[in-house]
Amino acid sequence: MHGAVKAAAHLLLEACGARLTGAVIRIECGGGVVWEEAFGRVDASASSPAVEVTTRFDLASLTKPFVTASALRAVAEERLSLDGSFLALVPEWTRHAHARITLRSLLAHTSGMDSGADYRRLLGEDVEEFSLQQPLVAAPLARVIYSDLGFIALGVILARAYGSSLSEILARTASEIGAKNTGYRPAAHEIPSIPATEEDAWRGRVRGTVHDEKAHLMNGVAGHAGLFGTAADVAALTEAFLGPLCARGHRFLPAPLAHAAVVEQGSDAVLRRGLGWALKTSDANSCGAAMSRATFGHTGFVGTSVWADPLRDLSIVLLTNAVYFGRKDLRDLRAAVCDAVVGEMDRCARSA
Repeated sequence: MHGAVKAAAHLLLEACGARLTGAVIRIECGGGVVWEEAFGRVDASASSPAVEVTTRFDLASLTKPFVTASALRAVAEERLSLDGSFLALVPEWTRHAHARITLRSLLAHTSGMDSGADYRRLLGEDVEEFSLQQPLVAAPLARVIYSDLGFIALGVILARAYGSSLSEILARTASEIGAKNTGYRPAAHEIPSIPATEEDAWRGRVRGTVHDEKAHLMNGVAGHAGLFGTAADVAALTEAFLGPLCARGHRFLPAPLAHAAVVEQGSDAVLRRGLGWALKTSDANSCGAAMSRATFGHTGFVGTSVWADPLRDLSIVLLTNAVYFGRKDLRDLRAAVCDAVVGEMDRCARSA
């Protein structure tokens, strides 16, 4: 892995101060860590704390696969079903097109729910009720529409299924998969060590509170965004799905559910969908050209990502605060890092 470490480290060092202020990369192979390193600082100030491998980042939409894990655990516990009706838990959907929405369609982004809403439209609204009540923009199962509103609704459904808060449900999930430092709403004493995100005309510099505006209006606890965690936590979540694919036992989910999550459930020309996970569709995806078509993962708007290749038994977690310098696409950097890692791994395998 020496060559991969050197190449990926060069890419991240070059990005520090220009495209992000700090980053952590963690690579696991065969269920064990082979490289983890931190780069940069928590903001652009020379006096700010250095990022460490234990630094908690705003995970942004990496919250979604954590919520997916909770939802699939609810299926295993027979609190929910993948294809059953939600009407007992969401009577608001009775006599509406929403009545055909299932857990499978929410997780695969094929529910027909709209992608989101401008936060200015949501000021003064109950965002959870807004997500449940908004008209569908497509018939359920008709097409993939990546939907924050769908995962906000899923957070409501999980809370009703368990009779517990979403925060408590996710804390239990994180504990059971070994994501020891993942949770909503960091404590005040943690905030100085959390990488800052965007300078917001509405909120000023955002640090230690969720960047996503909809989640912010929900007091930081939502099904689509809001979790803070470490690279090791994201790797632990990924291992709950990758392990069963690679003949390693993992007790969090039954193997059939873990397998179903990472095979195609929603067809799309740009990015196919599993259950809560994105699936590699082309070499233009942010996992790069080298990872196999079996690769699954997710990205987060602030600059976070994870990609896992079951054929190589490999996962690559990259956490950054790229929105610090503006809302620019990080796909090329993510892809270059993944290609560097996979290229070196493959060269090592050929020479072994």
